[in-house]
Amino acid sequence: MEFESKIISRQIGDILYASGLTIGTAESCTGGRIAESIISIPGASNYFKGGIVSYTNEIKEKLLGVDHNVLEEQTAVCEEVAREMVVGALKTLDVDFAISATGIAGPGGGSKEIPVGTIWIGYGSKDDIRTFKLTDDFGRDINLAIATNKAMRLFLDFLNETVKDKEEEL
Repeated sequence: MEFESKIISRQIGDILYASGLTIGTAESCTGGRIAESIISIPGASNYFKGGIVSYTNEIKEKLLGVDHNVLEEQTAVCEEVAREMVVGALKTLDVDFAISATGIAGPGGGSKEIPVGTIWIGYGSKDDIRTFKLTDDFGRDINLAIATNKAMRLFLDFLNETVKDKEEEL
């Protein structure tokens, strides 16, 4: 695991631990790497409830409730699936926050419409789900490392914003 991921994981962990909030993951192409980053910090069991590796459409539908029609019409590599994976993880894992990733890491599997390196990241809470699209192909290992780090960075920024807003409300 990259040093940067470990630092970001520590920051996420500190915020979640202090706030009593929880997180879970729903991963396809990253295959559990985001969950691995989160649990690399001792004490993660205080805020990380679990992760679902939904590598196939069948598991996305059955465990996360991703709409079959969306998968058929838009494929698994689209913004809506990333968003629905977050919703499914929030519900299935009963967590406050979730992170998702779905894409084509390579080297094969891409098309003209959805080239290798296209990875959608979803993250947020039941009231605010955001997405981000990666599009560059640096080879499978680097694509997955970039997706994992980007998901963690995006979520940390979101968490800082969310917790800050809640503190201001109090």
